[in-house]
Amino acid sequence: MVVPLVFFAMFFAYPVAAIVGRGLRPGAGWQFGRIRDVLGQPDILDVLWFTTWQALASTALTLLVALPGAYVFARFDFPGKQVLRALVTVPFVLPTVVVGTAFLSLLGRGGLLDELWGVRLDTTVWAILLAHVFFNYAVVVRTVGGLWSQLDPRQEEAARMLGASRLTAWRKVTLPALGPAVAAASLMVFLFTFTSFGIVQILGGPAFSTLEVEIYRQTAQLLDLPTAAVLTLVQFVAVGSILAVHAWTVRRRESALRLVDAAQTARRPRGVGQWALLSTVLATIAVLLVLPLAVLVRRSLDGPDGFGFAYFRALTSADGGAFLVAPIESIGNSLRYAAAATAIALVIGALAAAALSRPGGHSRSRPSAVDRLVRGFDALLMLPLGVSAVTVGFGFLISLDHPPLDLRASWILVPLAQALVGVPFVVRTMLPVLRAVDGRLREAAAVLGASPLRAWREVDLPMVRRSLLVAAGFAFAVSLGEFGATVFIARPDNPTLPVAVSRLLGRAGDLNYGQAMALSTVLMVVCAASLLLLERARPRTDGVSGAVDRAGEF
Repeated sequence: MVVPLVFFAMFFAYPVAAIVGRGLRPGAGWQFGRIRDVLGQPDILDVLWFTTWQALASTALTLLVALPGAYVFARFDFPGKQVLRALVTVPFVLPTVVVGTAFLSLLGRGGLLDELWGVRLDTTVWAILLAHVFFNYAVVVRTVGGLWSQLDPRQEEAARMLGASRLTAWRKVTLPALGPAVAAASLMVFLFTFTSFGIVQILGGPAFSTLEVEIYRQTAQLLDLPTAAVLTLVQFVAVGSILAVHAWTVRRRESALRLVDAAQTARRPRGVGQWALLSTVLATIAVLLVLPLAVLVRRSLDGPDGFGFAYFRALTSADGGAFLVAPIESIGNSLRYAAAATAIALVIGALAAAALSRPGGHSRSRPSAVDRLVRGFDALLMLPLGVSAVTVGFGFLISLDHPPLDLRASWILVPLAQALVGVPFVVRTMLPVLRAVDGRLREAAAVLGASPLRAWREVDLPMVRRSLLVAAGFAFAVSLGEFGATVFIARPDNPTLPVAVSRLLGRAGDLNYGQAMALSTVLMVVCAASLLLLERARPRTDGVSGAVDRAGEF
């Protein structure tokens, strides 16, 4: 546990504390009165209100659209199900910059709706809400659907044999079992939309701004660090509260359910109603998830001289404006940074998961001081998912600028920031499997004379190998798409793909817009390839490795 704690202390707590201290302690003493002044400003209150209600609306809309999909993937068996399951997960691992760009090409000026019917939604809140549903659809399908597929349907059938109607049996039997999973998924969607940055930055325009976007504006454009520090504290408190409730729902879910093999519960659709439901879900996926990506690809190929690869070829030349190098070099930069970030995240995340999986580390009754410490450590690992990435990135610049940690000119700064986002995915993927390993196997190995290292190599490693590959895939994908922190610390001569897309979108002209579409398409293909490899390595839903799905942790 020491190594992960030191890593988070140096590269997460210290930079965040530095920027908060720089804002609230500009001189000799603290100026806490600044908090009251900032929170009393009408424009800040508007930002807080919009951040909250759009997150609530996005969460409700995502549940409304995705819950039927969760049921279909859980209970129906149909051709292409595994491919479709991978497909609906692609948006979640896509960078938010690509998601925003895809919806801009669909709903914005010159987009598909504009061409067909003269309708533009890029200046309305609907574009943000729909993009959030697109991004978080997989969270509900995987979290709720994964659990739903392993609920024993015989319990509901028994209730119906005792005289309950279909609706009553579902309300009395299935809904209480799914409740914690729905709550956990809702909280995760709320967290992701509450801290939304890339999507709102591209689709929100000057009219809509979330807390994260406002922190970026106050920090990078207005250089008002005191206001940015106060907003960071507000977001920190909000995220901590959300994660605390989420941890409670996960523990409740883990302790209350008896699950069966998912392969035994899925059946071919029967009757008009079930086929109609399957058709509706497939149509929703086609319109909501596939269409924006298809339009993005089409726009990247719609060059000035007709359909072709003109915008892709233009990526090979440096124009000296937005970049010091050719935009295509951002692909190599992103791949190198993501590979380094993945290696760091795997080491830190694996050590953290191993520490959390030790006996006594997840006791649910009468937790001791050690248990509470471990739970606090578990929550700490999740904080980078919700705390402002903008704050972390800017904190890197102002705190890691003097010996022994003068890293401002070092390439490792970007992978370190990206690894902070990757570690929670590694921990959440590996932890259920490590907890499912029978401790008696380690004890038997020790009795037979194996050293702790050999016992780990012979007992734990064979069981977690596939989960390790899955964790590496998630860490690589999220590192590729990290934008909030990277936009601050990526050097102009070494931009990453999301940063390059953002810079191109910020410049006028069809050529820049077309190149942004082309780069976004490249980024989407790389992320999708990572996900497909991840699906092939995904643990099966039996044995120890099936603990990933039983825990329902995304």
